[in-house]
Amino acid sequence: MSYNLALILTVLTLLTGVVVAVNKFYWQRADRWKKSSRTRETLVDYCQSFFPVLLFVLVIRSFVFEPFRIPSGSMEPTLESGDFIFVKKYAYGLRLPVTEKKVVETGAPERGDVVVFRLPSNPKIHYIKRVVGLPGDVIEYNAHRLTVNGEPVRVEPPVTAASRGGAVHNEQLFERRHKIRVGNPDGARNGRYVVPEGHFFMMGDNRDNSTDSRFESVGPVPEENLVGEATRIWLHIEGFSWPDWGRIGMRIE
Repeated sequence: MSYNLALILTVLTLLTGVVVAVNKFYWQRADRWKKSSRTRETLVDYCQSFFPVLLFVLVIRSFVFEPFRIPSGSMEPTLESGDFIFVKKYAYGLRLPVTEKKVVETGAPERGDVVVFRLPSNPKIHYIKRVVGLPGDVIEYNAHRLTVNGEPVRVEPPVTAASRGGAVHNEQLFERRHKIRVGNPDGARNGRYVVPEGHFFMMGDNRDNSTDSRFESVGPVPEENLVGEATRIWLHIEGFSWPDWGRIGMRIE
């Protein structure tokens, strides 16, 4: 069962805020002529305590940072399963909670950004991938050789038929340098893709183990589905093991 935390936070904030406001502008004045009930006093006390906390969490989560947990290895070696990350919500515009309507424009994704987005086919599901193509770009992918608008993306060491068994390479995607993992270049998901206007082409760094824009189940991601840019790892823990202290605070390249 999935829960819409943004909706729950918004409803609780509104309910507690209404109680605080009614108490301030109506009940307190009415109490001059009659005594308030104990039930109402308890309700007001709880709402006055929780309203500022709920409002603070709602504002931070909606407009500043939101935590996410990495559930799979599709972004290895950059991100590992069990990483907890901060996502910068204001990177690509300020959006209202629940409706996700953009109210303030603050920026746009660049090639190489690691982005959390809502899956186009099911917006309740969140994915995290790297932006490879911008609107209008032509993306070609053949045996792990990535080409953007006819320009090959440099990979060191070069991917060859011997690059098997989870080999790690450094990829220079325009201004962003990061690592990718290659399993079997002969079995790569190949194709040529034209990115529609208002959409972005996403790929996982674990190129042989990532369901991304190369697949029809994901496809190009509309701008309105973007959640924010992944910035840092704040915790790494799997199961009942001790946290991996070495990953805490790592910047996501």
